[in-house]
Amino acid sequence: MAERSTAAVDVADNSGDEPLTAQADQSTADGVANNRERDTDSDEAQGNPTSEEPGKASPPELHSGHKLARRYRLEECVTRLDGFSSWRAVDEKLRRAVGVHILPSDHTRARSVLAAARSSALLGDPRFVQVLDAVEENDLVYVVHEWLPDATELTALLASGPLEVYDAYQMVSQVASAMAAAHREGLAHLRLSPNAVLRTSTGQWRIRGLAVNAALRGISSDTPQRTDTEAIGALLYAALTQRWPYESDAHGLAGLPKDIGLIPPDQVRAGVHRGLSELAMRALANDGATASRHESPCTTPEELVKAIGEMPRIRPPEPVYTTPPEYQRTAYQQGAYGRPAPRPGVTQPVPTPPPPLQSRTGKALKWSVSALLIAALGLGSWQLADALMERGGKADDQNQTQTTDGGDKGPKAPVAGKPISIVGARDFDPFGDQSEKPSQIKNVYDDSPSTY
Repeated sequence: MAERSTAAVDVADNSGDEPLTAQADQSTADGVANNRERDTDSDEAQGNPTSEEPGKASPPELHSGHKLARRYRLEECVTRLDGFSSWRAVDEKLRRAVGVHILPSDHTRARSVLAAARSSALLGDPRFVQVLDAVEENDLVYVVHEWLPDATELTALLASGPLEVYDAYQMVSQVASAMAAAHREGLAHLRLSPNAVLRTSTGQWRIRGLAVNAALRGISSDTPQRTDTEAIGALLYAALTQRWPYESDAHGLAGLPKDIGLIPPDQVRAGVHRGLSELAMRALANDGATASRHESPCTTPEELVKAIGEMPRIRPPEPVYTTPPEYQRTAYQQGAYGRPAPRPGVTQPVPTPPPPLQSRTGKALKWSVSALLIAALGLGSWQLADALMERGGKADDQNQTQTTDGGDKGPKAPVAGKPISIVGARDFDPFGDQSEKPSQIKNVYDDSPSTY
């Protein structure tokens, strides 16, 4: 039967182990960390002398295609050492890539791994790679976490050279603030290496393996805050110099020369930002070994965040605008009907510019041409204005003539005078029966009332 617990404290109490949250709460200010981040992957395979003894249980026989909880399909094994294995898997339910850590349930660190995973899942800080599930099932204990396909490890970024000043500043700022928030919740990382720091495609820095990576390897520390602070200083040192700040090589980076001790980054590589160089030394030499520096060491991530805030802000570089490439003609345009393409290796002749005019002669000629142009322009303008004025005068004369003639030809106003006399009248007899009395028509206009 599957056993799932939601309380990290219950798991720790049942196993008799002390959870990492309690270890973080017991951090001191002056002790020395039991384990420093100086090992490589090859060192992990041989076993870390400061970590706990690995469990006697052999790693489970797993292969690509194996499914956990009928949901997580294993795809590729990325790590197999010390009784546990780490895989890239696929969550078939949500159709997304995930990462899975697997170890036998009877492993000596199984209970502490479950406790660390569940404590980390409760943090819920997006600056950390989130733990999605922590399960004990079928004699296996596995921890499922986010898989960021678009993120790049700091190890891969440093393989091509040190980071730019602004990128290094953003990395140490975001990592320090994230670890300060984790320590306020009683969580420590204890394995903060370049492999655990990722930069996403949007430029955000994220941390994976909070508390879980240390639990898988049995790493503990009496001073977890100082351990993580020194690890952040090592990350900044490597980002500025592309060198690991210890004598041994690690994480694909060459270590410092032997017998010279820890030297500031600005003495390792030219052009290193002075403020970031001093910040790295304050985080690395946090045991008080700052004879050449006036600043006090940073012993906790919180102090490191304050030191970063006191620095002048580093602004991003100005964008560089590159010249666009020359226009490339297509094969169709370079065909028989197009412009012939120049032969490779043949330099096109450059036309020779005309020789410049003599100084005195050239000036005199320029002034003469300018004077002629001005005179011609003035004469043309004067003639054009004269022609327009003549046309305007003729149009006014024609309008006046037409107005006068039109007034003479118009109808005369009637003159009041004598009334018109009636000469004669005829009757209208439509039927022709003499009923209209034509003989009496003259009585109509004879001005006699008696004949009406």
